[in-house]
Amino acid sequence: MSVMPETYVEGFHDVSQVKLMPYRSLGKTGLSVSALSFGASSLGSVFRSTDESESLEVVKIALQSGINYVDTAPWYGHGKSESVLGKILPTIPRASYYIATKVGRYQADVNNMFDFSAERTLQSVDESLQRLGLEYVDGIQIHDMEFAPSLDIILSETLPALQKVKDAGKAKFIGITGYPLANFNIVAALFRTCFCAEKCEQNVLAGVQVDLFFWSRTVLEKSHVHIDTILTYCRASMNDNSLRDWLPYFHNHGVGVVNASPISMGLLSNRGPPSWNPASLIIKKACAEAASYCNDNGVDISRLGLKFTIDQEDIPTTLVSTASCDNVRRNIDSVYTPLSDKEQQVLEEVMERYMKPLNNANWEGVEVANYWRLLAEQQGKTTLVECQEKSELS
Repeated sequence: MSVMPETYVEGFHDVSQVKLMPYRSLGKTGLSVSALSFGASSLGSVFRSTDESESLEVVKIALQSGINYVDTAPWYGHGKSESVLGKILPTIPRASYYIATKVGRYQADVNNMFDFSAERTLQSVDESLQRLGLEYVDGIQIHDMEFAPSLDIILSETLPALQKVKDAGKAKFIGITGYPLANFNIVAALFRTCFCAEKCEQNVLAGVQVDLFFWSRTVLEKSHVHIDTILTYCRASMNDNSLRDWLPYFHNHGVGVVNASPISMGLLSNRGPPSWNPASLIIKKACAEAASYCNDNGVDISRLGLKFTIDQEDIPTTLVSTASCDNVRRNIDSVYTPLSDKEQQVLEEVMERYMKPLNNANWEGVEVANYWRLLAEQQGKTTLVECQEKSELS
């Protein structure tokens, strides 16, 4: 590209790299973001043990190469991701990047994992700014809203608290995040009518057949607080590209879309997914067979997965997380290096043979069901409704 982005800083950036990076508008935020953005979850050692010195170098390489959007959260390493960023960001021009963090998800202990109250939300923002060493973040987002005990707490407490944060100049835009494309708070609809805890997963999986589009409109249109962005993950990938069905709605409402995890949390990799990946055995088997087919043909399935997503130009930006210098360089190179004829041929075969039969299969509701079941068991509740009511009152 010939026109440099607003985040270009002479003397800091690698000019040749920045010129190659595509930049796209993020809804109506006014931000022009790099097609590839940096997910900082790996800095929190979420996936493996990491070397802090290499993590710091990864961030520097990413930003100097033209990546200008960074996403983090208190949940990633329980503050570690933000703290690591706080060690490198003071050495980097503030004008060279946009950064977003989150509120709502905090601790590994299931009893204290989520807190969407206004008081905790305001406290969390200040804690994040302190760890990051910043006076403000560009984006502040509700983390995994589908785990909230009700839609009411999101609309009456979390979002108004984030508006106060924005009014105070501590953030520039407000976003919501989650896995379900249905409103990122489908739990409010599904779990109010759930039966006993041990039947939860069955009820949830049946419940996702309701009009999910209605619930998306509920969050975006019922909120008195303007929502600038949504972030979802694993939904613009080779194995599940259902985000495409929702893009027109988000675009028509001026909502910027941040996509994450183009390789579906390790499904589209030679190493395979971590044990906690919630995908069904059918999905895992199809992806493993696809990876094997790619390997037999001398093609990297992870590169195919990244290109499949990045080349969808109506998706503003895609987050990829790594704490490896080699990986971040490889990811950046993949953005502007076209697939070879052989890679394109293998991609088409993989899509037809392994991915098309999946029909955008997903795991909506599974993680949420497991969370509420575990919470109900630990709190000695016989129904999920009891558990949710306690969560709302606490």
